[in-house]
Amino acid sequence: MNNINETNGNASIMIVDDTPANLKLLSIMLEKRGYQVSSLLSGKLAIEAAKNNPPDLILLDINMPEMNGFEVCKVLKEDRNLAEIPVIFISGLSDTKEKLEAFSSGGIDYITKPFQLEEVHARVATHLKLHRLQLEIEQYNKRLEKVVELQMREIVESQMATIFAIAKLSESRDDDTGRHLEKVQLICREVTLKLKENEDYKSEITKDYAENIYHASPLHDIGKVAIPDKILLKTEKLTPEEFEIMKTHTALGASTLYAVSEKYPNNHFIEIGIAIARYHHERWDGTGYPDRLTGNDIPLSARIMAVADVYEAVRSKRCYKPSFPHSYACEVISKGSGTQFDPAVAKAFTEVNDKIERISEDLK
Repeated sequence: MNNINETNGNASIMIVDDTPANLKLLSIMLEKRGYQVSSLLSGKLAIEAAKNNPPDLILLDINMPEMNGFEVCKVLKEDRNLAEIPVIFISGLSDTKEKLEAFSSGGIDYITKPFQLEEVHARVATHLKLHRLQLEIEQYNKRLEKVVELQMREIVESQMATIFAIAKLSESRDDDTGRHLEKVQLICREVTLKLKENEDYKSEITKDYAENIYHASPLHDIGKVAIPDKILLKTEKLTPEEFEIMKTHTALGASTLYAVSEKYPNNHFIEIGIAIARYHHERWDGTGYPDRLTGNDIPLSARIMAVADVYEAVRSKRCYKPSFPHSYACEVISKGSGTQFDPAVAKAFTEVNDKIERISEDLK
């Protein structure tokens, strides 16, 4: 299947409908939007055409002679080379039973005739974007699995350096992040070791736990590899829709690591990586994302990462902001204690803030 880029011209759409007028109308509309369009009058022709040249998305009518849309969709889903192609049904049938059958046969969406052209465009664009992200995650999973398999055989510095290089993919698109990952690693280590002096955390924070946080912390933003440049590098304030897309980097990063953990269960390094990737934007008061966890329901590794990440974000120059001084960053952490941050973690940070300042200055 073709790799889908953000430009419409690189996305191919197949329309299957036994009514020539519908084919013509949809083809003209989609071609005007820049898509590559192929039109077929029957399900059998569509299946053969898809085998020869798989499209990126299919718009499929239901009531057709010889093979109806449900039958066509089932055949497509049984072919492993075609199974991942998104299928949107377009039909005059509006009965709930018909819609349920459409989804059970493998469709991802359903548009009722007479359709609105803008609705068709919006749904096509949305599902193409989702499919592109899915393909990127699958490709990234394969690369990351190879790295983690190497790490499983023997945890040595060279292997950790490889994992660190993979994590760098997510920040390499922003020239202003400097040595962000290196700083985050060291800040997490200092805060973790200081927190270990707290009686409430002595048993939880072992030597291995501290090392795992240090090595897993660079994985916190790996999900950003799937965030489009126009959002990730935008210098103006993100729109609400853009911010919602940006927020998905937490779940995307975690899902990448979940796939690895299924192959290598009970690996504490990966478990901490998942927790950090998914939950480092949760807040102590429950107003964070993606799951709005509160207090100690947020994994400790993510609570530590949250403090380190915010400090580093405040201190770093980005495409949308200047660098702020250490004193201001410490003030942000202090004011966020009990609302954004775990008070115990914020306290540990404050107690080692002189070491953290040196880290920030030495790794400019």
